[in-house]
Amino acid sequence: MNEGDIEVESRRAIYQEIADSPGIHFRALLDTLPYAQGTLQYHLRQLADEDLIDVSDDGKYTRYYPAADFDEAEQTVMNALRREYSRRILAHLLADGPLSTTDLSDRLDKAQSTVSWHLSKLADADLVTKERDGRRVVYDVENPDRVKYLYTIHQQSFTDRVVDRLLGLWEGY
Repeated sequence: MNEGDIEVESRRAIYQEIADSPGIHFRALLDTLPYAQGTLQYHLRQLADEDLIDVSDDGKYTRYYPAADFDEAEQTVMNALRREYSRRILAHLLADGPLSTTDLSDRLDKAQSTVSWHLSKLADADLVTKERDGRRVVYDVENPDRVKYLYTIHQQSFTDRVVDRLLGLWEGY
Protein backbone atom coordinates (compact mmCIF):
# COMPACT_ATOMS: atom_id res chain seq x y z
CA MET A 1 0.00 0.00 0.00
CA ASN A 2 1.27 3.40 -0.96
CA GLU A 3 -0.02 6.48 0.83
CA GLY A 4 -0.37 8.11 -2.61
CA ASP A 5 -3.20 5.66 -3.30
CA ILE A 6 -5.35 7.41 -0.65
CA GLU A 7 -7.38 10.19 -2.23
CA VAL A 8 -8.32 12.28 0.82
CA GLU A 9 -5.38 14.43 1.92
CA SER A 10 -6.13 14.28 5.65
CA ARG A 11 -6.52 10.51 5.51
CA ARG A 12 -3.24 10.27 3.61
CA ALA A 13 -1.50 12.33 6.34
CA ILE A 14 -2.94 10.07 9.06
CA TYR A 15 -1.86 6.94 7.21
CA GLN A 16 1.65 8.36 6.72
CA GLU A 17 1.97 9.10 10.44
CA ILE A 18 0.94 5.51 11.22
CA ALA A 19 3.44 4.18 8.67
CA ASP A 20 6.20 6.36 10.16
CA SER A 21 5.38 5.33 13.76
CA PRO A 22 3.79 1.87 13.66
CA GLY A 23 2.00 1.12 16.90
CA ILE A 24 1.20 4.77 17.56
CA HIS A 25 -1.86 5.25 19.74
CA PHE A 26 -4.82 7.56 19.32
CA ARG A 27 -3.73 10.28 21.77
CA ALA A 28 -0.28 10.49 20.16
CA LEU A 29 -1.91 10.84 16.74
CA LEU A 30 -4.15 13.56 18.14
CA ASP A 31 -1.12 15.39 19.59
CA THR A 32 0.90 15.04 16.38
CA LEU A 33 -1.68 15.82 13.72
CA PRO A 34 -3.73 19.02 13.29
CA TYR A 35 -7.13 17.28 13.35
CA ALA A 36 -9.96 17.42 15.84
CA GLN A 37 -10.74 14.26 17.79
CA GLY A 38 -13.90 13.46 15.84
CA THR A 39 -12.20 14.02 12.50
CA LEU A 40 -9.34 11.74 13.48
CA GLN A 41 -11.72 9.04 14.72
CA TYR A 42 -13.70 9.22 11.46
CA HIS A 43 -10.64 8.87 9.23
CA LEU A 44 -9.15 6.06 11.33
CA ARG A 45 -12.44 4.18 11.02
CA GLN A 46 -12.41 4.73 7.25
CA LEU A 47 -8.80 3.52 6.96
CA ALA A 48 -9.64 0.43 9.03
CA ASP A 49 -12.83 -0.26 7.04
CA GLU A 50 -10.81 -0.06 3.82
CA ASP A 51 -8.28 -2.53 5.32
CA LEU A 52 -5.48 0.02 5.04
CA ILE A 53 -4.64 -0.08 8.74
CA ASP A 54 -4.82 -2.71 11.47
CA VAL A 55 -6.05 -1.84 14.94
CA SER A 56 -4.43 -3.50 17.96
CA ASP A 57 -5.47 -3.24 21.61
CA ASP A 58 -2.53 -3.65 24.00
CA GLY A 59 -4.68 -3.55 27.12
CA LYS A 60 -4.12 0.15 27.73
CA TYR A 61 -4.04 1.77 24.31
CA THR A 62 -5.54 1.19 20.92
CA ARG A 63 -2.63 1.17 18.51
CA TYR A 64 -2.53 1.48 14.74
CA TYR A 65 -0.39 -0.30 12.13
CA PRO A 66 -0.21 -0.21 8.33
CA ALA A 67 -2.21 -3.24 7.20
CA ALA A 68 -0.24 -6.32 6.19
CA ASP A 69 3.07 -4.85 7.39
CA PHE A 70 2.95 -6.49 10.83
CA ASP A 71 1.65 -9.89 11.82
CA GLU A 72 0.02 -10.37 15.22
CA ALA A 73 3.27 -11.43 16.91
CA GLU A 74 5.09 -8.38 15.56
CA GLN A 75 2.26 -6.12 16.72
CA THR A 76 2.61 -7.61 20.19
CA VAL A 77 6.33 -6.82 20.22
CA MET A 78 5.74 -3.31 18.90
CA ASN A 79 3.00 -2.71 21.49
CA ALA A 80 5.55 -3.53 24.20
CA LEU A 81 8.28 -1.45 22.58
CA ARG A 82 5.93 1.54 22.54
CA ARG A 83 5.66 1.42 26.36
CA GLU A 84 8.71 3.12 27.92
CA TYR A 85 9.41 0.76 30.81
CA SER A 86 8.57 -2.38 28.89
CA ARG A 87 11.02 -1.20 26.22
CA ARG A 88 13.70 -0.55 28.84
CA ILE A 89 13.12 -3.91 30.51
CA LEU A 90 13.45 -5.67 27.17
CA ALA A 91 16.64 -3.72 26.45
CA HIS A 92 18.23 -4.73 29.76
CA LEU A 93 17.23 -8.34 29.25
CA LEU A 94 18.65 -8.31 25.72
CA ALA A 95 21.87 -6.67 26.81
CA ASP A 96 22.50 -8.50 30.10
CA GLY A 97 19.76 -11.12 30.62
CA PRO A 98 18.55 -13.25 32.16
CA LEU A 99 17.80 -10.92 35.10
CA SER A 100 15.63 -10.98 38.21
CA THR A 101 13.02 -8.42 39.23
CA THR A 102 15.51 -7.06 41.78
CA ASP A 103 18.23 -6.71 39.13
CA LEU A 104 15.86 -4.89 36.80
CA SER A 105 14.49 -2.71 39.59
CA ASP A 106 18.02 -1.57 40.46
CA ARG A 107 18.89 -0.87 36.81
CA LEU A 108 15.68 1.03 36.11
CA ASP A 109 15.60 2.82 39.47
CA LYS A 110 11.94 1.77 39.80
CA ALA A 111 10.09 -0.03 42.57
CA GLN A 112 10.11 -3.81 42.33
CA SER A 113 6.30 -3.78 42.22
CA THR A 114 6.39 -1.55 39.11
CA VAL A 115 8.97 -3.75 37.41
CA SER A 116 7.06 -6.86 38.41
CA TRP A 117 3.86 -5.46 36.88
CA HIS A 118 5.63 -4.75 33.58
CA LEU A 119 7.28 -8.18 33.60
CA SER A 120 3.89 -9.77 34.20
CA LYS A 121 2.45 -7.97 31.17
CA LEU A 122 5.45 -9.00 29.06
CA ALA A 123 5.10 -12.61 30.22
CA ASP A 124 1.35 -12.59 29.49
CA ALA A 125 2.19 -11.44 25.95
CA ASP A 126 4.75 -14.27 25.63
CA LEU A 127 7.57 -11.78 25.16
CA VAL A 128 9.59 -12.91 28.17
CA THR A 129 10.09 -16.24 29.88
CA LYS A 130 10.53 -16.75 33.57
CA GLU A 131 12.51 -19.49 35.22
CA ARG A 132 13.25 -20.31 38.81
CA ASP A 133 16.93 -19.98 39.72
CA GLY A 134 17.20 -21.17 43.30
CA ARG A 135 15.12 -18.79 45.40
CA ARG A 136 14.70 -16.17 42.72
CA VAL A 137 12.93 -15.97 39.40
CA VAL A 138 14.85 -14.74 36.37
CA TYR A 139 13.41 -13.39 33.16
CA ASP A 140 14.70 -13.53 29.61
CA VAL A 141 13.44 -12.44 26.19
CA GLU A 142 11.45 -15.16 24.41
CA ASN A 143 12.44 -14.22 20.84
CA PRO A 144 15.43 -11.86 21.06
CA ASP A 145 16.07 -11.73 17.32
CA ARG A 146 12.52 -10.52 16.58
CA VAL A 147 12.66 -7.87 19.32
CA LYS A 148 16.10 -6.62 18.21
CA TYR A 149 15.04 -6.54 14.57
CA LEU A 150 11.82 -4.59 15.19
CA TYR A 151 13.57 -2.18 17.53
CA THR A 152 16.34 -1.58 15.02
CA ILE A 153 14.04 -1.06 12.05
CA HIS A 154 11.75 1.35 13.94
CA GLN A 155 14.37 2.91 16.22
CA GLN A 156 13.78 6.41 14.90
CA SER A 157 10.15 6.30 16.00
CA PHE A 158 11.21 5.57 19.62
CA THR A 159 12.69 8.50 21.46
CA ASP A 160 14.63 6.59 24.08
CA ARG A 161 18.36 7.29 24.08
CA VAL A 162 18.82 5.07 27.16
CA VAL A 163 17.75 2.01 25.20
CA ASP A 164 19.73 3.10 22.15
CA ARG A 165 22.92 3.20 24.22
CA LEU A 166 22.15 -0.12 25.90
CA LEU A 167 21.55 -2.04 22.73
CA GLY A 168 23.70 -0.32 20.11
CA LEU A 169 21.72 -2.33 17.57
CA TRP A 170 22.48 -0.43 14.40
CA GLU A 171 25.71 -2.34 13.98
CA GLY A 172 23.87 -5.67 14.26
CA TYR A 173 21.41 -5.19 11.38
